[in-house]
Amino acid sequence: MPEQEKKQGQLIQAFGLQAAILLVVSSIIGSGVYKKVAPMSEALQSPSLVLLAWLLAGLVTMLGVLTTAEIAGMVSGSGGPFAYFNRIYGRRFAFFYGWGSFTAIQSASIASISYVFAHSLNAVMPLPRLDAATEKIRVLGIFYPLENLGVKLAAVLLILLLGAINYRGVRQGGGVSRIITNAVIASILVIIILGLTMGTGSVENFQTVASTYPPESFSAGNFGFITALFAAMLSAFWAYEGWITLGFMAGEIKDPTRNIPRSLILGTLIVITIYLLINFVYLYVLPMDEMIAVAKDTNKIAAIEVIRRMFGETGVLLLSVLIVVTTAGCTNTTIMAAARIYYAMAKEGVFFKKAAHIHPRYHTPGNALIYQAIVSCTLVFSGSFDQLTDMLVFVQFIFYGAVAVGVFILRKREPNTPRPYKAVGYPVIPALYILFCAYLVINTLVTDPRNAGLGLGLVLLGTPFYMYWTSQNKKTSDPSVLDEP
Repeated sequence: MPEQEKKQGQLIQAFGLQAAILLVVSSIIGSGVYKKVAPMSEALQSPSLVLLAWLLAGLVTMLGVLTTAEIAGMVSGSGGPFAYFNRIYGRRFAFFYGWGSFTAIQSASIASISYVFAHSLNAVMPLPRLDAATEKIRVLGIFYPLENLGVKLAAVLLILLLGAINYRGVRQGGGVSRIITNAVIASILVIIILGLTMGTGSVENFQTVASTYPPESFSAGNFGFITALFAAMLSAFWAYEGWITLGFMAGEIKDPTRNIPRSLILGTLIVITIYLLINFVYLYVLPMDEMIAVAKDTNKIAAIEVIRRMFGETGVLLLSVLIVVTTAGCTNTTIMAAARIYYAMAKEGVFFKKAAHIHPRYHTPGNALIYQAIVSCTLVFSGSFDQLTDMLVFVQFIFYGAVAVGVFILRKREPNTPRPYKAVGYPVIPALYILFCAYLVINTLVTDPRNAGLGLGLVLLGTPFYMYWTSQNKKTSDPSVLDEP
């Protein structure tokens, strides 16, 4: 056996159903649970409508989960949607999903969550900044890489630290996620219980709209209301982002064709329940006008202001630490899972060859983790939290819709293929999800062309790479070429 093959390790199936559910929860619950209620309140100015937006966003997310779970149960290879698209549309389309994940979707998610981690750390322990003139230095006319340098360096250090932990073994990375997720869920439940029982809130707060209600956007009639509701839902979608990452690790899930669909559905249901309860508490404790004031102050986080009302400054410190822990856990799960996409791409010959290498001792795609860390750290310096999240949500929903379309294609092309799980409500639920994805993509192109264009540009940047790797594959498979010096 060649020496190179002797040194090649293999992925190990380390996660059962319970661990997989925790991975889904930890990949979703990040910064959004603490931050997004404020901008949603500003958009809708009504506690009932804010909760409605959270519920609708959760239901739409569940439509995607119920649809995608069918394909996840059929395709058990590592790489998640890359493996799905490879089977549905072929290698070219699968490549652009994987490349989009590498340059925009997953790397931007890692960068943005770690960025919030660093901001929260800054609230606990102020990080150094450069002088104002240096911070205003621009690159390409739109990026400010030296702005909040201390925060960005802290985000980079988190990415490198968690990358190193996951490099040394999937059990270590999974162990970190499990410990953090259990702590986060327990802490959020404590906040919910105390928020409802301490007497610092009032049912009247929940029943009272803002003094400026209705917002100006409602003046356009029903269409204006729908536009405002949709804008609020976009904020909630960021909080629900990450559910699909479990599929990336199919090669390390025990009995993946059964456990991946089950864990996706159960994990997402847990998150929806937690989000509705905690946001009910936020709105129960803090009046709508005060919540809108939080949204207008970029230095404030809604959850922290609620805790300040409940527990004072000591509670603020404890919650800031919890946010740091939560975002670290979400970053860890995303780092661990997303690297498996690039491993799967490299095995197909459409990524850097070294990314297909599994560490012989740690049984992890170590090189893929390194490549991912480089891009994620670069994105930390390239933009703000809002820029990164807007870009990745837009690009991600293009591919979410494509997965849903794939359910129809495989039903027709492979009617006799075993399906451990079949999409509930087929064909209505998958069709509704496709329509929603299409509307979100078109709406973002119209309302936010800059971030939409940046996201599409990063995806299309993969074209010359795909052409190169495809040509290299043809050379290595052509006997006449192999005989050349």
